[in-house]
Amino acid sequence: MRTSYRDIFLLACCQALLLVNNASLIAMNGLVGYALAGDKAFATAGVTTFVLGSALSAMPAALWMAKVGRRRGFMTGSIVAVFGSAICALALAWSSFALFCLGTAIIGVYTAFGLQYRFAAAEVAAPEFKAKAISLVLAGGIAGGFLGPEASRWAKDLLPVPFLGSFIVLSAIALVALSVQSQVRVPVPSVAGWDGGRPLSQIARRPVFVVAVLSAALGYGVMNLLMTATPLAMSFCGYPFAAAAFVIEWHVVGMYAPGFLTGSLIQRFGALRVIFAGTLLMVACVAVALADNQVGHFWAALVLLGVGWNLMYTGGTTLLTEAYTPAEKAKTQGLNDLIVFAVMGVSSFSSGALIDVAGWERMNALALPFVAVVMLAVLWLFALRRRNGAGARAKAM
Repeated sequence: MRTSYRDIFLLACCQALLLVNNASLIAMNGLVGYALAGDKAFATAGVTTFVLGSALSAMPAALWMAKVGRRRGFMTGSIVAVFGSAICALALAWSSFALFCLGTAIIGVYTAFGLQYRFAAAEVAAPEFKAKAISLVLAGGIAGGFLGPEASRWAKDLLPVPFLGSFIVLSAIALVALSVQSQVRVPVPSVAGWDGGRPLSQIARRPVFVVAVLSAALGYGVMNLLMTATPLAMSFCGYPFAAAAFVIEWHVVGMYAPGFLTGSLIQRFGALRVIFAGTLLMVACVAVALADNQVGHFWAALVLLGVGWNLMYTGGTTLLTEAYTPAEKAKTQGLNDLIVFAVMGVSSFSSGALIDVAGWERMNALALPFVAVVMLAVLWLFALRRRNGAGARAKAM
């Protein structure tokens, strides 16, 4: 199979547009929620419903694309995003927190489809280029990292109600994504649906699946916990929205800029070593966050958080491709994303309450045990592979 660089480029553009949506939403979600919610402990509930919408649609999105193909599936997600953003705009116009949460849940469906870009990249790449294709498509998020917060900041006061114009802009951006997706050419799967290959319960018990999912899910969960709380923490410290948008911009750059190198690192050192390096950066993020509450500390911590997430998530995605056959692809990818979004849902729901009750410093400290779980899981799989390799060599002798 030859690598389709054209489709990798288009998928990277789609990733950028997805991140314009997501980075904008993250930058303003907590502040909009804080303004609309009666109980301020639920300020980040809009992020939770966003993640919940993604979680509930992760498996249906994967199976729908297995049936109709990647291109039609991606376009479905963008159409849904247009309506979700419009509902959020109405919620702001009517000062309805419940309607706002419904709108973010609908936007979450778009993200469930969009997170399949990385798997589509693997499907248009030659086997030896798979890790690089995944990381290059994720690198497309750099543009979204800058444009998303900038778009929300520029459109914040475009209309009399703060942030209403931002969601109208997000609807327009989803329409741009729709036009790009219409040009993507990913091979239509020859095997579709749920019944191919081994039972999902058997796949889920494989050590490679367990470690891949733990890396992606807990890496995303810790990242989401701290990222969601950052704009609120900075506002509590007296910093303006522009400062929070600046920090989120660079956080998203930290998340996706390493994509130009992560694939090469995985090829050279292996997915497990790259994941482990990501966990070390997560620990460094917490250390910086606990040092002080200056803007520079928020910035450095969030950049480290983003790079650590990239290594854990890209490494976990690459590792996951070793867990299934082509017939098992859709259901395995769907289960992986379902678990990832479920963990993100818990972390985003906890974020508002934790920062309200425990504060920024304690919330950072609470992230460390989850990072430690991934570290131990990676070491466990290392040991299993070394033992199995030693056994195979012994049999050959």
